[in-house]
Amino acid sequence: MSKVVVMDHPLIQHKIGVIRKKETGTREFRDMISEIGVLITYEATKDLKLQDVEIETPICKTTVKELAGKKLAVIPILRAGLGMVEGVLAMIPSAKVGHIGLYRNEETLEPIEYYCKIPKDCDERDVFVVDPMLATGGSAIAAIQMLKNRGVKNMRFLCIIAAPEGVKKLQEAHPDVDIYIGALDDHLNENGYIVPGLGDAGDRIFGTK
Repeated sequence: MSKVVVMDHPLIQHKIGVIRKKETGTREFRDMISEIGVLITYEATKDLKLQDVEIETPICKTTVKELAGKKLAVIPILRAGLGMVEGVLAMIPSAKVGHIGLYRNEETLEPIEYYCKIPKDCDERDVFVVDPMLATGGSAIAAIQMLKNRGVKNMRFLCIIAAPEGVKKLQEAHPDVDIYIGALDDHLNENGYIVPGLGDAGDRIFGTK
């Protein structure tokens, strides 16, 4: 079964408290989403493998550490996932970026695919799939399956707020994908929204509410 990591870092919890407030405006909300993306990426990359490399400092030769193995990619689930990309790239500037477009049928709550464009060598990369909200789990499950269908093997899912129902479904559907969560909320309401949550992340990021 996949690993589920719920962040307990004080800065993450403080910033999530800010974006939960209904009076938080679009600019501040967007900035906070990006900053939380930085912090979650920091936590989610703690176990990346390192290798020894010999370099020369202004003083002498020495051995330092650098990232080993596969290169990285970040793939946001459109459109809300875009809000986290800048934060991830602040930590991993060399990562390539793909995009997956899904929207939720408001009646069935099922995800519908409308776009998928990923780096050609994504099957050789460690991939971070990002979306601020993990609610029913439908979009995350569908996005990860779309990537698996295209040969992607090594993935982690990063989100800011999750509902227990979505975490359970994502684990069951993709037990090989670790999940990194800023805050684990209480439950989903009858409309499929996370409680207490923060409303529609996409609307609040882009000012379309």
